[in-house]
Parts: sequence; C-alpha cells; structure tokens
Amino acid sequence: MGTEKKESGGNSGASSTFLTGGIWTALLLANIATTPAIPWAVAAMALVLWSLWSYLGGRWWPYRTGEVRRRYLRAGRVSGPIFTWAFLAGALSVVSLAGLWIVMFRLVRMPGNTVTDVSRFPLIMVVAVLAMASLVSSIVEEAGFRGYFQVALESHFRGPAAVVITALLIAPAHGVTQGFLWPTVLFYFLVDAMLGTLAYLTKSTVPGVLVHAIGLLIFFGFVWPQDRHRQLIWGSGADTWFWIHVVQAVLFAVLGIIAFVHLARLAEPKAPATARS
Repeated sequence: MGTEKKESGGNSGASSTFLTGGIWTALLLANIATTPAIPWAVAAMALVLWSLWSYLGGRWWPYRTGEVRRRYLRAGRVSGPIFTWAFLAGALSVVSLAGLWIVMFRLVRMPGNTVTDVSRFPLIMVVAVLAMASLVSSIVEEAGFRGYFQVALESHFRGPAAVVITALLIAPAHGVTQGFLWPTVLFYFLVDAMLGTLAYLTKSTVPGVLVHAIGLLIFFGFVWPQDRHRQLIWGSGADTWFWIHVVQAVLFAVLGIIAFVHLARLAEPKAPATARS
C-alpha cells in the first residue's frame, strides 16, 4: 500500500505539472485573440496555479495520496535566517549566471531565445504576462523537478548526487528550443544544480520558486532581448563590456558559493545537547 501511494503521488505530480504550461499557452493565445488590452488570462492562470499548488501540496481527492503529495512537494516553511540566506545565495548566483550567459554568447555562436516583439501590446499587458510567465515556469519546474522528481531521487541517493542527477536529466531538455550546444547545456545544468541545491539545503521548494521567478524576469527583460545585438569577440574583439561580464560571472559566483556554504552550515541539523552528569 505504501509503494502504491508513493507511485500515485509521484505520477499525479508529474502529470499535473506538465499540463500547466499547455493551459497557460492556450489562455494567453485566447487572451491575445480576443481582448489583448485586458490581461484576463493572468487572473485565470493565477487560479490554475493556486489549484495546482494546493493539489500537489496534499489537498483534495484522492485523499489517500494527500500525505505523499505533501511530502513530495516539500513546500514547508523555513526559518527567517535560512530563507534570507537561501534568497541571497540564489540571487548572487542569478547575477553570476547572467554574466556567464552573455560571455558564452560572445564566445560561441548560439541561436538564443526567441523573444516576441511586445511593442504592439499595452504596457500593463506586457508586464502582467511577463510576471505570470515567470511564475508559471518557476512554480511548475520547482514543484515537478526540485519537488517530486528530486525528492524521489533523494530516497535512493545522497542529496548531492540527487541534485546532480536531476540537473543532468533536465538541462538537455532546454536544447529543444535553444539548440543542443554545449554552452546552453552547461548553462542550464548550472541553473538546475543551483536550484536543486537550494531545495535540498532548505528542505523546501519555496525559496527556489522566488529565486527562479526573479531570475526569469531578469532574463526575459534584460538579457535575452539583447542577444541578437551581441557580436562574437572573434570578429569584433573583446571590448570593455565583455570583460565586465567576465568579472561579473566570476565575482558573483564566488560570492554565491560563500552564501551557499553559510546556508549549508545554517541548515545543518543541530546535534541534541547531552545532559550533564
């Protein structure tokens, strides 16, 4: 019975998270086709995300799998200090990864992300859609990958191994839309490993959702739209901005590692105090 519940909980998490992206795409296309000035799809998707998070967190039928779903999502609260250091470690890593992406884009010819021209849409629509797109991806991926998938692996492997295996299996999937090039796979492996480490150390997917969403907003708004203007250094030379981004990638990586080390010490279970004789 225990194995049956575990498999049912894991399957429900995987199927639910994979469906969410399709729902968001359908809602957004319908919104653009009918009333592009009113972002009603954002409100509708917010309800879908709340329902998904609640279900994966153990609510509603089938009740026999509720506890398993709650454990697999691992969306429990974390203490203030742990949440603060988790957010700091994640934010520093995002800044480093942004610099790394720009550096690699100027070293290797890559297709990059296709960014839709949003100039014909009202500003409120653009802001609302970008925010919701970031939330959809972060909630779905943290719940499905760092929650259900990684938790299942952690029951068979040590935490660091589970983090690496999860990242190795997920990172190549981004090549479907961005090309199967080594810089792309390496970049997303580092992203997934960072988010997996956050979930493992904090025993919660909540900090990762926030870091993931902010990271996507930064890339959607400031990094990916500029990719089409970047030139390979082999033709244009390594200008000042190239070296600034090199320093950005290295410096913030070091700061991020320091923050992660502190987070690991903070999150380490404390040994019970022994009674004095």
